[in-house]
Amino acid sequence: MIPRIQKRGKRTIGLLYYLYGPGQFEEHIDPHLVASWDECAPDPGRDPNATLKQLQHLLDQPVENVDKAEQPKKHVWHLSVRNGADDRILTDEEWGDIARRMVAAAGIDDPEEESGCRWAAVRHADDHIHIVATLVREDGYKPDLDFDAARVQAEARELEVELGLRRLNKGDGTAAKRPTSAERHKAERQGRERTAREELRETVRRAVAGAASEAEFFGRLSAAGLLVRQRVAPSGDLLGYTVALPDDHNKDGEPVFYPGSKLAPDLSLPRIRERWSTSAAGHSRDTATDRTSGSARISPSSARRRATTAIWQAVVVLDQGTDGQIAAQIAAAGEVLDALAKTSATHTRRELRDAAWAFERASRSHVRAERGHDRALRQAARDLIYGGPVLGRGEDGATTAMVIDMVAFLVIAAAHWHGRKNHAQQAAAAREAAEHLRAAYQSAAQHPMAVLRHRGRRLSQPLQRRQVAHLRQAVPELAEQILAEPGWHALAATLADVEAAGHEPATLLAEAVARRELDTAESVSDVLVWRLRRLADLPADASAVPEPGTTTPQRAGRPKRPSPRDNARPRRAR
Repeated sequence: MIPRIQKRGKRTIGLLYYLYGPGQFEEHIDPHLVASWDECAPDPGRDPNATLKQLQHLLDQPVENVDKAEQPKKHVWHLSVRNGADDRILTDEEWGDIARRMVAAAGIDDPEEESGCRWAAVRHADDHIHIVATLVREDGYKPDLDFDAARVQAEARELEVELGLRRLNKGDGTAAKRPTSAERHKAERQGRERTAREELRETVRRAVAGAASEAEFFGRLSAAGLLVRQRVAPSGDLLGYTVALPDDHNKDGEPVFYPGSKLAPDLSLPRIRERWSTSAAGHSRDTATDRTSGSARISPSSARRRATTAIWQAVVVLDQGTDGQIAAQIAAAGEVLDALAKTSATHTRRELRDAAWAFERASRSHVRAERGHDRALRQAARDLIYGGPVLGRGEDGATTAMVIDMVAFLVIAAAHWHGRKNHAQQAAAAREAAEHLRAAYQSAAQHPMAVLRHRGRRLSQPLQRRQVAHLRQAVPELAEQILAEPGWHALAATLADVEAAGHEPATLLAEAVARRELDTAESVSDVLVWRLRRLADLPADASAVPEPGTTTPQRAGRPKRPSPRDNARPRRAR
């Protein structure tokens, strides 16, 4: 149940016209009263003899009875109460009881007193009601509405339990502004998957990801096809910006512009600048990842490898850092997810986009982020953007699986931290993002893991027994579980590659296990595969590695340098 207090108004009749009217898109059906201050108010929706003017006059009467100087400048209080799409349809009697409890909780009326404000609750849809009240009590005093929003939210949580409705998490005021009903209906009419406000928020977030300056940020917005207006002070200083979709117009045919702060609290220009102020990248472009610099740009697979390393460092901070450092890492993790979603292959794009969309809510809380500690993750996001899109094959596809596996651990760690801080909405958002990441991983890892499993099954029996021995030596407590997993053969092939690269498999495996808990892993062997391949600097794409036993141990991925003898004519056997 979502109660929302709207902006206060000056005209009671104007709000009544809207509540009893057809709505902006004919969405209002059978408008009628379900409750009022005295249960005797006229209902223009059901009583043919009642008029909106009569109802307005009765609601405004206490306001008009006091001196003009004592009347509130904005005397109309408006509360909407909406149920979720999955909730059952409530009766008029249930909505009426909800209305009475909401006005009592807010301080508008008190059933035990006879001097409350006048109010009426109108229902014009199955899933919500509107409550309109005038802010002068019957005795001429004004109601105490301090913290009215918090009080109606608390009442909603109790009503959810009593009525068997979906229980929502308590908000903390850091969420992005929700689209209005008019915006939602407009999107439906235009066949948009999301409202213009939501599309803009996603596009602006992607433009921010890894950006190092205002010029770069605004350049990305324009390149994404948005209309951009900058607000400049008389001194020439840039104060803010607004953005619009080129095909989203108002009734006068003009583009509908939204300030960044109305898209999300962290998308205002001052909050975006905080990301650059403590970062060295904010003062000079990184030529290694800047396409405009003329230097060779980073490859998509290299960008994903770098991101995997940066994400692992961030996971350590989430385990050991201060709250401000952790908040910075979580905020920057949102940039990495946005960058991954923007550059992902088709078969993972949808899930990664949904993961980034969900995690957006987890990236903000009242804990102030200590910017500067997020530099590595922000650089990782920048690398991903300038590395460009992947096709999902070969090393690009395998490193995508590797980075998704690691970012899922970061997101789960963020969920745990938010849970410890009682950030209910953020924790739920992070858990939702983790589910999308699991689905994206399954899609990205399907081919590279199949190649590894195939190679693992083809290992000679002595070589297989040696990998089992390495496993039992390094992690005896997990050995039986791992050997029973479908991914064991992929891990065996990786251990063989580790050995061929000149490492001690048992030692490196023990290090990989010790680096992070594995309780949340769906497949321990899968997780260890990617950790080992990263620690040993092995190609993520196993098809790029020679079959174990066919070459002498050397650094995987680097071809053996030919010697003069290789081209010499073979000697005759004697």
